[in-house]
Amino acid sequence: MRIFSWNVNGIRATYAKGFTAAVEQLDADILCLQETKAQVFQVQDLLKDSGYYVYANEAERKGYSGTAILSKSEPLSVSYGIGFAEHDNEGRVITAEFANFYVVTVYVPNSGQGLVRLDYRKKWDHDFAAFLEGLSKTKPVIVCGDLNVAHKPLDLKNDKSNYNKTAGYTQVEIDGMDNLLNRNFTDSFRHFYPNQEKYSWWSYRNNARENNIGWRLDYFIVSSPFMHAVKDSYIINEIEGSDHCPVGIEL
Repeated sequence: MRIFSWNVNGIRATYAKGFTAAVEQLDADILCLQETKAQVFQVQDLLKDSGYYVYANEAERKGYSGTAILSKSEPLSVSYGIGFAEHDNEGRVITAEFANFYVVTVYVPNSGQGLVRLDYRKKWDHDFAAFLEGLSKTKPVIVCGDLNVAHKPLDLKNDKSNYNKTAGYTQVEIDGMDNLLNRNFTDSFRHFYPNQEKYSWWSYRNNARENNIGWRLDYFIVSSPFMHAVKDSYIINEIEGSDHCPVGIEL
């Protein structure tokens, strides 16, 4: 089984840049999308002929945030949000239950220019980790998406100049990831590739992608007892159409 995750930075924009061909190339059993920037009916209409069951979540604010899960097999159940009203109005989380695990797709809030949302982000990280830990008491969890944090210095090109200055690489956000992993979860890519420098997001400015000046913001985090079932973890740099590239795992 192959599961992929992709922040599409606007599904309608990415659709016009070859989304269908990219989906065919990935050939995912489950494909999770973040930052769809569309309403549920728009996502479903766009993907109605994709061959997948399509589940989407939307933000109250139109054209903002949003997530989706596409699955070749029908999940046992699907739920939206994490049960906290203050977090659930931006369409950031979908949970699909399958026989042997949950798949959770997430678009974690960005701490913002000038770190204006850093305090909110700290609360989000705490509440989201608690939500995942709760799920994991029932069956293993595979959480994927844009977690909006570079966890280690290896996960971004210019770590020293960005530390505690730039959203995605503050100690608060790093601590949030540590807290999640300490709840018996594993960063699957780092499990297989502990020393590999590979990124999943690049700024549109200054030819960052061509020069590989990037950040690893997109993850597959897996319940540690379930890691025995994970065969490999991928970052698919060659697929374009967004400022993020797809990431994936093979079970």
